[in-house]
Amino acid sequence: MTAKATTALKYIDEKRSYLTALADEIWDYAELALHEDRSAVALEKALEAEGFRVEVGVGGMPTAFVGTWGSGKPVLGFLGEYDALSGVSQKVQPTREPRVEGAPGHGCGHNLLGTGSYAAAIALKKEMEARGLSGTVKYFGCPAEENLSGKAFMARDGVFDGVDACLTWHAGQLNRVAGGSSLANNAMNITFRGKSAHAAGDPYNGRSALDAVQLMNLGVEFLREHMPPKARVHYVITNGGDQPNVVPAIAKVWYLVRAPQRHQVDELYERVLKCAEGAAIMTDTTYEIELLKAIWNVLPNPTLEHLVDECLDRVGPPQFTAADLEFAKEIQKSIGPKLIESSVEKAQLSREDLKVVKEQVLNTTIVRPPVTAKEPSGSTDVGDVSWCTPTVEFNTTCNAIGTPGHSWQYCAQAGMGIGHAGMIAAAKVMAEAAFELVTTPELLAKAKADFNELTGGRKYKSAMPPEQKPAFHQFA
Repeated sequence: MTAKATTALKYIDEKRSYLTALADEIWDYAELALHEDRSAVALEKALEAEGFRVEVGVGGMPTAFVGTWGSGKPVLGFLGEYDALSGVSQKVQPTREPRVEGAPGHGCGHNLLGTGSYAAAIALKKEMEARGLSGTVKYFGCPAEENLSGKAFMARDGVFDGVDACLTWHAGQLNRVAGGSSLANNAMNITFRGKSAHAAGDPYNGRSALDAVQLMNLGVEFLREHMPPKARVHYVITNGGDQPNVVPAIAKVWYLVRAPQRHQVDELYERVLKCAEGAAIMTDTTYEIELLKAIWNVLPNPTLEHLVDECLDRVGPPQFTAADLEFAKEIQKSIGPKLIESSVEKAQLSREDLKVVKEQVLNTTIVRPPVTAKEPSGSTDVGDVSWCTPTVEFNTTCNAIGTPGHSWQYCAQAGMGIGHAGMIAAAKVMAEAAFELVTTPELLAKAKADFNELTGGRKYKSAMPPEQKPAFHQFA
């Protein structure tokens, strides 16, 4: 099959140097959730330079924005992300060496994601201009996908209302539409307050907030046997006291509660909170709950998934250089054969694809979606968007097979040719799919029919209370 959006794809090729420089600029900034100030501005300026009208500060977040070009129907949106992860700073090399020890890094490739979606948006604009087509193109600048879920606040505030469909992508190990859903989740801080005392002289006069945290965590460990099969609960102690000879008067723990369905999260969340209550009773302390965010599982859209699968075939896989391949081989040495094999097995590949991928270091073929829906294992605030409008997400190869998510290896590849090639391919696929939606009204109608069938006609309702504010302090 031949690509149809010829002007768009040619434009992306012509802008390749600029696009990779923009992605590298954001990679270099490596800013954490809700504090992506320079990254957001870089994308805002890039949109304005292409004739987009930019509205900043949407959803109550200074680093969230919407760029708009055109008018009328259809209205197509592209989702962009640009937040980094704590502690995965890494130089562009295949051996571990942080740029700055302990600093953030793009260990999930969001520097590529935001730039690739930007490229698709401007390319679609060029195609529509060349053909004299009407319609509206929107780029949604979405902060804080990691941990604090900016899209959920945008969705709650109606930012995606009136959009006919949204397209997005993510850096990955394979070129494919993964399909399936994700895990809905809640995140919260729990602060226990006790009473300090000398840990040796009169500990009996103290009430340990740290004991409460540890007892809560132990309660959750025993709760695991009685959770839904695919549920996940994670925690980190963010404040365990100041020194061992003082009974801690304050201790804090950060929790993430996940499950396949929104109602399962709601139920499990309440049970986790009972562990906090029990811990407070046992230690004679008090506790406070701060909800950070609550998001929905992804609502799949079969029509859009089939469209993107076709567009992957039309556009083709990323084109890697010999230097890219050598870099990937070196990266794999730090991963090890067992993790690589496990990663391939987890991908639910067909027999034909499995045979090919097992022989690859970088996936350079188009891999078919799983025959059965892929088991959800992660979470994304794309889920909230998918309950507002038909939405599709796919992957292109941006790292070597076996690369762990949220790792220094991922960060290294997001800042060089491997990531660049995957980003360019993704931009072309999105531009091609969006052009098909602009020019084929019946296809867009079918995607909306899928959406209406799967939602049962229910309107999106945020899982967060109306007064919930973004947690700017979490990474302050």
